Amino acid sequence: MPMKISGFDEHTVRVNGLDLHVASGGEGPPLLLLHGFPQTHLAWRHVAPALAGRFRVICPDLPGYGASAKPEGGHEQYAKRVTAATMVALMRQLGHERFGLVGHDRGALVAFRAALDHPDDVDHLGVIDVIPTVDMWESLAGVGGVFGFHLYFLAQLDDLPERMIGADPDTFFGHFLDTWAEAGTFDAEVREAYLAATRDPATIHAICQDYRASAFADAAHDDEDRRAGRRVKVPTLAIWQDPGDLVLPFDPSAVWHGWASDVRTLTLPGGHFLPETQPDAVTAAISSLIG
Repeated sequence: MPMKISGFDEHTVRVNGLDLHVASGGEGPPLLLLHGFPQTHLAWRHVAPALAGRFRVICPDLPGYGASAKPEGGHEQYAKRVTAATMVALMRQLGHERFGLVGHDRGALVAFRAALDHPDDVDHLGVIDVIPTVDMWESLAGVGGVFGFHLYFLAQLDDLPERMIGADPDTFFGHFLDTWAEAGTFDAEVREAYLAATRDPATIHAICQDYRASAFADAAHDDEDRRAGRRVKVPTLAIWQDPGDLVLPFDPSAVWHGWASDVRTLTLPGGHFLPETQPDAVTAAISSLIG
């Protein structure tokens, strides 16, 4: 039986021509939680039930990931601007005209774009262990590119990444689950659930399209907004992992203060997958953000 978030209902919602797999639960102000790479909505399996006592929590699989449909067409269909519009349409279809929005990794990039493009819909923004795409690309230089090799590889415009990943998807995606996480973050059942969701060639292609969009669409959208002085005006929470002895090629606090008018920050130990390694701290921070 597929894993589920405890106490949450699962259903399919058709939005903008796409069938989205959605888990939802709880009562209260609406809160949308978006997962990252290479995961599904199960990334919120600890945080979502803890928040459900105060919020109506909605956890979809992002388009292209998990059990959600894979957009057809070019990589432009995976631009964060497009996905953000789909997420806003999902919430409206569920009856939520204004909502809190928290994302991790790729989901945080979608959340950031939604807050910029749909300020009348998003009332609080949370971003976990990511910086905007344009800042990320500008920060990668020298040996920093070693740690971000997947950003370049997945964005190749031919089918090279699909063919290479397809030869052994478990090794490829398992690499990130193993090296970006502290030991013991994922038990065997959770790890298998994530890997099973990435074996489908259509999903592999969709993930590559997501990263192509970051290289050839998202960075340009961010740069246009930065040049125009557009900023996130809602209360914003930026969480990132404690890098330990590693010197980051950017200052996360400075980056997010450059994009948002009202920012609170939090640094946590535990590696990249903080909703899973530090669920209590992440839950408390989200609750504090939204009040």
